[in-house]
Amino acid sequence: MYYVAGLFQDLVIPVTNFHDEGKGFMVLPGDVFNVPIRKDIIHRGTHSTKTISEVSGTGRKPWQQKGLGRARHGTLRGGSTMHGPKPRSHAIKLKKKVRRLGLKIALSARAAEGKLHVFEDLEAPPRKTKNIVNYVNQLENTKKVLLVDGGPINENLKLATQNPLYVNVLPSIGLNVYSILLHDTLVMSRDAVDRIVERMRTPINR
Repeated sequence: MYYVAGLFQDLVIPVTNFHDEGKGFMVLPGDVFNVPIRKDIIHRGTHSTKTISEVSGTGRKPWQQKGLGRARHGTLRGGSTMHGPKPRSHAIKLKKKVRRLGLKIALSARAAEGKLHVFEDLEAPPRKTKNIVNYVNQLENTKKVLLVDGGPINENLKLATQNPLYVNVLPSIGLNVYSILLHDTLVMSRDAVDRIVERMRTPINR
C-alpha cells in the first residue's frame, strides 16, 4: 500500500507467523504508527549518562587516593558519571507526553523502514528455536530482532528465544523508545499492537 510517511495515514500491513503463513491484514492507526519523525524527541527519550562500567579504558586512579591532600577522583576513563540516568530506568524524568510521543516516533520510524512486522501471535513450540531462527534468517538486513507480545511472555517463547543472542522478547507494557532503537527489526503480535494503541490513546493523568 502506498503512503506518505509522517502524515498520520493509517497503514495496512500483512499479518504472518513464524512459519511465514499468511494470516490476513491489520490496520496500524496513523496516529500511533505514522507520525512525523522528530530526532530531537528521540534523543530526549534515549539520553543516557555513561556509568563507570560502560566506559572503556583504564581503571587506574589518576593519583593515590589518600595522603596527598587531594579529593578522591574518578578513573582515567573520562566522560563518566557515577550515578547517571539509565535508558531502561524508570527514573528517567521525562514528561509523559514527550515519552509517549517518542514511542510513537520510534514505532513510526520502524514502520516507514519496513522493519515492523505483525504476527497473528507469538506461539512457539517449547524449547524449539528452529522456526524463530529460520524466520529471522530470511529477513533482509536484520541483525537484532525484538519480539513484542501483548501480555506476559509465555514460557514456550522464553525457552525458544534463550539461545539466539540476536532475538529478545518483551511484553507490550515494557516497550519503550530505547528497546526499539536497540533492535533493527520489530515483530509485534496483534494483541501487542492493540494494547500499544490503547496505551497511546489513554488520557494522561497529570
